Amino acid sequence: MKRDREVLRSPFLAGVVVAALLPIWVLAAAKQQHHHHHRGIGEKKLRFGTDGRFKILQVADMHYGNGKTTPCEDVLPSQFATCSDLNTTAFVRRMIEAEKPNLIVFTGDNIYGFDATNAAKSLNEAFAPAIASNIPWAAVLGNHDQESDLSREGVMKHIVGLKNTLAQVNPLGQDVIDGFGNYNLEVAGVEGFGFENKSVLNLYFLDSGDYSTVPSIGGYGWIKPSQQYWFEQTSAKLQKAYMSKPLPQKAPAPGLAYFHIPLPEFASFDSSNFTGVKQEGISSASVNSGFFTTMVAAGDVKAAFVGHDHLNDFCGELTGINLCYAGGFGYHAYGKAGWDRRARVVEANLEKTVKGGWGAVKSIKTWKRLDDEHLTAIDGQVLWSKSSVGMRRKKLVGGN
Repeated sequence: MKRDREVLRSPFLAGVVVAALLPIWVLAAAKQQHHHHHRGIGEKKLRFGTDGRFKILQVADMHYGNGKTTPCEDVLPSQFATCSDLNTTAFVRRMIEAEKPNLIVFTGDNIYGFDATNAAKSLNEAFAPAIASNIPWAAVLGNHDQESDLSREGVMKHIVGLKNTLAQVNPLGQDVIDGFGNYNLEVAGVEGFGFENKSVLNLYFLDSGDYSTVPSIGGYGWIKPSQQYWFEQTSAKLQKAYMSKPLPQKAPAPGLAYFHIPLPEFASFDSSNFTGVKQEGISSASVNSGFFTTMVAAGDVKAAFVGHDHLNDFCGELTGINLCYAGGFGYHAYGKAGWDRRARVVEANLEKTVKGGWGAVKSIKTWKRLDDEHLTAIDGQVLWSKSSVGMRRKKLVGGN
C-alpha cells in the first residue's frame, strides 16, 4: 500500500493514474478468478478428498530472517557452517512432498522480526514453499512477526495478499475484535455425498497476541474477551447448522484451534499423561484469560495446537481437549543441538456410510516428523474418535 501512495505522489505519474485505475481493477478481478481457478476448490472451499481424509501440516516458529545470510541456532558444530534459513525452507518443502497435506497452517513467529531487514521480503520467502506447492495455507501471528518494519496489522495484511492463502485479517462483519488474524475455515464433506454442503470439520484461528499491553501485567499477550466472544458466536452458529436439516446430527462437528502462545492449562501435564517431550517451561501469558474454559464450554473443539516453546512437542488431554505443541521447526529459532527440528501433522478421517458413501468425521489422529535423514515419523496418537454409541443406527440414516 505504501508503495502505491508514493507512486501517486509523483507529479510525473499523476496523469497516468486515472488511466491506470481501470486496468488495476480488471487485473485484480482476473487475478482473483485465477486464484480460485488455481486452487481448484472454489472460493475459500476446503473439503475432504475422495479417500475420506483431510490432512493438515502445522509449521510452528520458522523464525525466518534474511535467508541464506541468516545463521542457524542450536545446531551441531558439524551443521553450523552450511546452515541458514534455507534449511527451514528445505524442511517445509520436504514435509509438503512427504505428506501432501490438504492444508498447511503456520502458527506464528513465521519471521523473526529483529533479524528480518524487510518484513515483506522475509514473509514472501518464508511462505514461498507453501505458495509454490499450490496447496491452500493459513497463518496466524506469533510474538516476533512484528519486530521488523511492519506492524502486526501490516504483517497480517501482507500475508492475506499472498497467493493460495485462506488467511484473513479478521472476521467479516466483526467491527471490534482484538488482534489480527482471527478467522475460521470450514471443511466440507466429500463431494457427491450427503455431507458435501456441511462443514464436518471446523478450524479456528486466533491471534494470541505478542506482549501484554497492560502496564501492571508483564509477560506475553493473551486471547481477549472480544476474540472469545467471536469464537463462541462462530462455534454456536456452526453447531446449529450442523445439527439442523438436512442430515441433522446429534453432536457438533469436531473443531481444531490454532494459535501461537500456549494457554496456562498446557502446564497441567507431566510425562505420565502426555505423548512427546517437555524440555522447557510453559511460556503462557502471566494471566489466565479463560479461553480454555470458553473452548470446553463451547463443546466442539477437540484439540488446540500451538508453538512458541520450541523444545516442547507434547500432546496432553484435559477435560476432553487435546493441548498440543508442534515442536520447533525453524533453524534460526532457538532449539537444542542434536534434537531434530520437527513438524506436526493432523489427519481427520471420515466414516463410511452403510451404502458405501462418506459420512461425518470418525477420528482425528496426529503424528510428528523429524527433519532427519528419513523424515522419521514419531508419536502417532488418536486425538479424538466419534463415540460408537448408536453408531449403527446413525450409519443407516447417514445419507447416501
